[in-house]
Amino acid sequence: MIRNAHSFRVTKEIYMTHQGNRSHIALAAAVLAAAALLSSCAPKQKNADEASIAVFVPGVVSGSPVYEMLVSGVEKAVEKAAAGGRKVSLQIIEAGTKQSEWGTRLTSLAAEKKYSLIISSNPSLPEIIAPVSEQFPDQRFLILDAWYEGNPKMATVRYNQREQAYLSGYMAALASSSSMQYANPQKKIGLIAGQEYPAMNGIILPAFLEGAKAVDPGFDVDFRVVGNWYDAARGAELARAMKDSGVDVIMPISGGANQGVISAARELGFYVAWFDDNGYAKAPGYVVSSSVMEQERLAEEQTSAWLEGKLVFGTASTVGMKEGYISFVLDDPLYEEHVPAELRDKQRALVSRLESGELVLGSE
Repeated sequence: MIRNAHSFRVTKEIYMTHQGNRSHIALAAAVLAAAALLSSCAPKQKNADEASIAVFVPGVVSGSPVYEMLVSGVEKAVEKAAAGGRKVSLQIIEAGTKQSEWGTRLTSLAAEKKYSLIISSNPSLPEIIAPVSEQFPDQRFLILDAWYEGNPKMATVRYNQREQAYLSGYMAALASSSSMQYANPQKKIGLIAGQEYPAMNGIILPAFLEGAKAVDPGFDVDFRVVGNWYDAARGAELARAMKDSGVDVIMPISGGANQGVISAARELGFYVAWFDDNGYAKAPGYVVSSSVMEQERLAEEQTSAWLEGKLVFGTASTVGMKEGYISFVLDDPLYEEHVPAELRDKQRALVSRLESGELVLGSE
């Protein structure tokens, strides 16, 4: 789905010569061939004060907090630049939820040579973009929530998701081991992922369990995978199976399938640990945890850095609680209403330890 009337279609122009003097035809053919070669190798030129940005959304924007924040942050940077007299065009492109199609769509987008910068956000994208960047060496990419070093056409910034998942696991275990209405005696919490990927398997899942074990070493995590980022019915099905197995708190990181987990929580009575933005209002009384990454702020800052000529390509960096890009929502009225003060005090103490540097969790 393309927003702002953008099209992925690439138009190929075919030039033909009329019959005539063969030497003239040969000369014309040579000139045309040389022009075509130069055209294919060189990016379309813009005035120095003009810029063109495409936000490539590997999914859909509506209902996806990560992508809503991404788009909003880029839009703020563009509006700020425009207010300062800079001419910047912006297109928002929704690529859909089928990951197998993202590479083809990115290739088509780069082939248009319309955009000075393509911005996106997803841990899996750098590996998809790497061959595209070789095919179109003048195209530049900025990818958030991702890590890739050494590609001079790409800049990446990832969040310290070990901190984020640790916070979530700690709060999930606090709720599970409490006397709250839907808690049970089993030391078992759950994580539902849209798909398996390196950051999920190597960072988020282990850190979620690590946070839970900091409350009680006896905790385990039931981990299940939807297989895509949109199937709410499948998300609900997995949540029901988890509930039947004794899980009383589930953290969904599964895109549109998260809605199925929320529906099952309301239906069956279990708690939800929300990831990436403030989720308490999504199911008051059921969502007991919201660990947040400041995607909108990072998107605005990184886009502005590029517009100002300060973004360094070929780099990869990590931001977390110390820098203010990972946090836990402690002051939401719904959190204060539904989570007992004793649990909130323990969670606040953990947040303070991480923010102060007393407790250090690396990004790996």
